[in-house]
Amino acid sequence: MKVGLVVGGELKRAARFDELPIDSLWTGGHIASRNPSTEAMMTLARLSAVTERVRLGTSILLLPLYPPAIIAKQVADLDRATGGRLTLGVGIGGEYPQEFRACQVPLNERGRRLDEAIPLLRRLWTAEEITHDGPFYAMDDVRIHPAPAQPGGPPIVIAGRRERAMRRAALVGDGWMPYLYSPRRYAASVQTISTLAAEAGRDLTGFEYHVFVFVNVDKNGTRAREEAARTIGGNYDQDFRTMIDNVAAVGTPEEVTRKLQDFVAAGVRHFVFMPAPGTGDPDDVVARLLEDVLPAVRAETAQTAGSQ
Repeated sequence: MKVGLVVGGELKRAARFDELPIDSLWTGGHIASRNPSTEAMMTLARLSAVTERVRLGTSILLLPLYPPAIIAKQVADLDRATGGRLTLGVGIGGEYPQEFRACQVPLNERGRRLDEAIPLLRRLWTAEEITHDGPFYAMDDVRIHPAPAQPGGPPIVIAGRRERAMRRAALVGDGWMPYLYSPRRYAASVQTISTLAAEAGRDLTGFEYHVFVFVNVDKNGTRAREEAARTIGGNYDQDFRTMIDNVAAVGTPEEVTRKLQDFVAAGVRHFVFMPAPGTGDPDDVVARLLEDVLPAVRAETAQTAGSQ
């Protein structure tokens, strides 16, 4: 079981978290969202400059908004600079249509653009000259080099919530990272991905099962739920109070521990935690998560693995 934290552009926190018992740090980003936001690739570069150990990832990069050749070059450079520590989490977005208008990308093309861009990135990361014939990104005799540090390039993890995203993960992704999921829904998505991959004759050995989880841990479980609902509601402009237990890991340390153990049982192997402190301090949430929750989850995971 691996543990990651979303830090965005908070570089001092990132440098401090690099020394904690966690495995990865992540950043999202937008071009023109309703809320103020960093940009994913710029922030990924900044994180690479202040960390030395942890894996770094995007959660997520809205790849349809970008020319794949630019992303291929940026990622190759950063992967070499970090010694091969990158993971590229990608998705289609769409909750902020103004971003697509700003980048002159039709909203109804975003899924097809992503499907074309993912295998194209891998071809560009070979550092060989390529020609690509596609509806969106056709190119002749293009070579992007030198190659990333990781052979074949960083893993590309597919984010989303619907079956089309699961299909994309099963057929062309190196991993799966849904968000606002319950453990039951996560288990169902794992089964769907496994079935789709088997039908396509694809071997999922090495496939990475992530989950993006909003989290708030507090001795006062009611307060944890209220603050988390305030955070998530502000992000998505929606009232999450009645559904907070279904879409987040919130409550007392014991309640959050059980939720995370259920996620592990559902197939999760890499948590990407987004603190949802409301009016509280996100570092307090992180401290309680690391001290009061994760040791029990790790122990349960190790015991289960040892009995198999």
